[in-house]
Amino acid sequence: MISSAVLDASVIYPLPLRDTLLCIAEAGLYEPCWSKRILDEATSNLIADGRATEAQAHHMLEAMLGAFDFAAVSAEEVASVEPQMTNDPKDRHVLATAVAGDAQTIVTLDLKHFPRDACEPFAVGPLHPDAFLLDLYDRYPQATYDAVERQAAALTRPPMTIDELLDRLAATVPTFAHALLTF
Repeated sequence: MISSAVLDASVIYPLPLRDTLLCIAEAGLYEPCWSKRILDEATSNLIADGRATEAQAHHMLEAMLGAFDFAAVSAEEVASVEPQMTNDPKDRHVLATAVAGDAQTIVTLDLKHFPRDACEPFAVGPLHPDAFLLDLYDRYPQATYDAVERQAAALTRPPMTIDELLDRLAATVPTFAHALLTF
């Protein structure tokens, strides 16, 4: 069974990690899930940090929404369950997105915002992207490697080999990057 996972703004923000997560989703290894608030947070941070212009951020959103038209959980659905959330107030909307979107996992760099006692009642597990990607690789090694290889082949600015891409990914997902380097 293909699982569903909410991608928190913290994993949408870093370009190589975002692209890896989306390339692996595009390969059908999991279904991504997000809300407008999550996407707005990621894009506003990219713009505020000077990593993207408003036009670039808008283009990124359009590409994500176009490629995964099923991934967006409506604001109404999120709002209907958010009052039940007890995790970090800043990220209650993320857990609510998982619950409303029937996602089993929240992929996040901010694990402390999703304590076990707040997530377990909803059968949602927070995972660091390294653990999430490594789990997918363990279950689907060839398909995962192929997706990352396609990601590297599509890079043109600058062009990168898969090894160069994995070196870059090692900053946020070191165990996963190492596993693919030794594939």
